[in-house]
Amino acid sequence: MVERKAFVERNTLETRIKVAINLDGTGKANFAIGVPFLEHMLDQIARHGLIDLDIECQGDLHIDDHHTVEDVGITLGQAFAKAVGDKKGMTRYGHSYVPLDEALSRVVIDFSGRPGLVMNVPYTRATVGKFDVDLFQEFFQGFVNHAQVTLHIDNLRGSNTHHQIETVFKAFGRALRMALTLDERMAGQMPSTKGCL
Repeated sequence: MVERKAFVERNTLETRIKVAINLDGTGKANFAIGVPFLEHMLDQIARHGLIDLDIECQGDLHIDDHHTVEDVGITLGQAFAKAVGDKKGMTRYGHSYVPLDEALSRVVIDFSGRPGLVMNVPYTRATVGKFDVDLFQEFFQGFVNHAQVTLHIDNLRGSNTHHQIETVFKAFGRALRMALTLDERMAGQMPSTKGCL
């Protein structure tokens, strides 16, 4: 079996980022990003997706969190694109519904080779602690643009903003896990009638 691992380093005037992933991991995660709430959400991706994830970022946090959150999404997307390789044998599609108390979210993903994001999360507050929740739109947009995936995110209900976001990230991790699963019946086959993705 081909190892589905990747390491990506991305350096700009605003951020310096290193991402290492193993798509066939056990959910181990290490973060040194400097944005605790983002790290908490990334941990949900790793644990629920069974993806080993190691991310380091030095960003211009003295300005705000925007560049760091967006650029982590971009670099993570680049790492996914590299790690999935030719996608042969991969399930391709994934979906998940995840509840947390009063909140419920649905995430659907397609490793289509076409970037697209539809995100409907009616946050009940603008911040969680000091974190601006609008930045998650930037994170996911960066991810889909560079992972080349189609991603639909819907928070179906919820009154606690932390719960709304956590259900999104848990569902995202579980949808990834489903889509990334290798199907023995598809061994060596491209999961597309086009013959390429």
